[in-house]
Amino acid sequence: MRIAIRHTSHYQYDQPVPYALQRLRLRPQSGPGQNVLDWRVTVDGVEPTVSWTDGLGNRVDLVRHERNKSEIVIVAEGTVETQDMAGIYGFINEIAPPWIFERETPLTQAGERVHALAATVRAGDGQLDTLHRLTNAIHHQIAYVPGATGVGTDAETALREGHGVCQDHTHVFIAAARSIGVPARYISGYLLMDDLEQHGASHAWAEAHVDGLGWVGFDAANDKCPDDRYVRIATGLDYRDAMPVSGVRTGQGAESLTVTVTVMPASGQSQSQSQG
Repeated sequence: MRIAIRHTSHYQYDQPVPYALQRLRLRPQSGPGQNVLDWRVTVDGVEPTVSWTDGLGNRVDLVRHERNKSEIVIVAEGTVETQDMAGIYGFINEIAPPWIFERETPLTQAGERVHALAATVRAGDGQLDTLHRLTNAIHHQIAYVPGATGVGTDAETALREGHGVCQDHTHVFIAAARSIGVPARYISGYLLMDDLEQHGASHAWAEAHVDGLGWVGFDAANDKCPDDRYVRIATGLDYRDAMPVSGVRTGQGAESLTVTVTVMPASGQSQSQSQG
C-alpha cells in the first residue's frame, strides 16, 4: 500500500522569540514493512542543514532560529510504501541492543497497578500470547479520550485514571512488559484511518522483543498488531525519545501550537476504522 502523509506543526508566539533551537524527529526510514518513496522536511519553507542519526537509530534534524520569530511552521511530507508484516519487525542489526529497552523511565515506571495488570495476563503459554493478552487488557481498561491526559502523564497514572490516548496505552504496555522482563520500546508514526484523513496528532504504539521473532508491534489503542496502514518514524524508551519536535527558546512570550496530520492512500486504497 502507498500512503501519502503531510504533518504540519505551526508554532505561534504572542511576543517575538529572539532565539530557538528545535530537534526534529520527522523522517521515516526504509526497513522491514516500509519503503520511503519520497520525503521532505521544511521549516518556514527551507530544508534543515544539520542532520544525524541518534543513539536509538532515529534520523534527527537540528534547526536554529536566531531572528525574532512570531511563528514557525514545520512541514514533513511524503509517500511511503508499506507491507503487512503481521506486526513483526524482526531481528534488525540496530544501534541500540534490545536490553537497552528494559530500562524504566519516569513515564514508564511500573507501580502497583501496572504490576497487578502484568500479573493478570502472564501465563505459561509463552511471551507472544502474554503480550497479546496485555494489549487486549490495556485496550479495555483505558478508554480512548483525547485531551484527558498530557505529554507528562505516566503509565501508572493513566492506568489509574482509566482514560487517555495512544501515548498512554503505549506507556502502560511498555511498563508492564518491562516489569515481566520483556524489552519494550515506544514507536511514533502514522496510521491510515477509515474516513478520517486529517488528525490532530501522529500515532504511537509499542514494540516488544519476543523470543524467536525479534521486535513485534502491539497497538493497545486499537487492540491489534500493526499492519500495512502503519508508518513508523522514531523509536524511544518513551515518548520523550521519539517526540516529533523538541527544543528550547528564549523570550517570555506565550507559545501556542497547532498540529495537523493528513494521512491518506496515495492511490485510492481502502481504509479501515482505528483510533489515533
